[in-house]
Amino acid sequence: MDTRISGKTRLLGVFGTPIKHSGSPIMYNFCFDYYGIDCAYLAFDTDASQVKDSLAAMRRLNMRGANVTMPCKQEVCRNMDKLSDAARFVGAVNTIVNDNGVLTGHITDGMGVVLDLKDHNVSIVDKDIVLFGAGGAATAIMVQCALDGAKSITVFNRSKEGLDHVAGIGQKMMDDGVKCKLEFHSLSDTDLMHDKIRECDILINGTCVGMAPALDGQSLVTDMSVFHEDMVIYDVIYHPLVTKLMADAVANGCKEENVIGGKGMLLWQGAGAFKLYTGLDMPAQKLKEFLAKREEEGFEPPVDVAENVPY
Repeated sequence: MDTRISGKTRLLGVFGTPIKHSGSPIMYNFCFDYYGIDCAYLAFDTDASQVKDSLAAMRRLNMRGANVTMPCKQEVCRNMDKLSDAARFVGAVNTIVNDNGVLTGHITDGMGVVLDLKDHNVSIVDKDIVLFGAGGAATAIMVQCALDGAKSITVFNRSKEGLDHVAGIGQKMMDDGVKCKLEFHSLSDTDLMHDKIRECDILINGTCVGMAPALDGQSLVTDMSVFHEDMVIYDVIYHPLVTKLMADAVANGCKEENVIGGKGMLLWQGAGAFKLYTGLDMPAQKLKEFLAKREEEGFEPPVDVAENVPY
């Protein structure tokens, strides 16, 4: 029996399906325990058709908030009272905050990358960024980096449909006064892509290329001369922990400490949500140690951020 639960305990949760794999309850309940916050976090199997009922339950039960995973992110976005700028541009929500019955939707996926880079002493402010991909994760990264002060973001994507989608979002951001310079190009234009990578400060892979097992050992970068020691490489993939892109970067001049895998993105997008719920910083180092111990015991971290998205 959990003697921490009381008559005053506030409920939070995660909505999506399938949901049994989610590590979010373990992460958030650890943080509530760490701070002595009287809250509890559970997983609720929810499909898109059940979103409105779930949101009504949030209000009725006075839940403090909820995370949202597939397939509910877009439907939740359409049913919020308010949206953060990032959620409004992306058109998806992964975090709901309930303030006295007013539900505000946020998207912290891109925030997870920005915070993880910061944790590695890398700022995106005034930086030139090249981003691979136009799926859910990549779009959230583009939007958050633009909102947080990147100088320019050049997106390369394989499908024209995906490019048109993110270009439309980019136009909305520019119309709204966002100052970041945005460009959109096809991955088939490899000469331009490699030229842009040579000139950039940060290269981010937001696609599934390099993910095990299907695309393990593959990389979108085929010209090793583009890498240089001042460049930062970020790959949202965390399985394997070292992708071909990352290995190639280190082998061809990038500093090892500036080549970063996506495992931290999972923790830091959760940290963004935790701060929205509580106003407190997630105890990241303590949580890392706790999760590392749990992984040794066979616990899988949450997998609802760096999805197998098209590119």
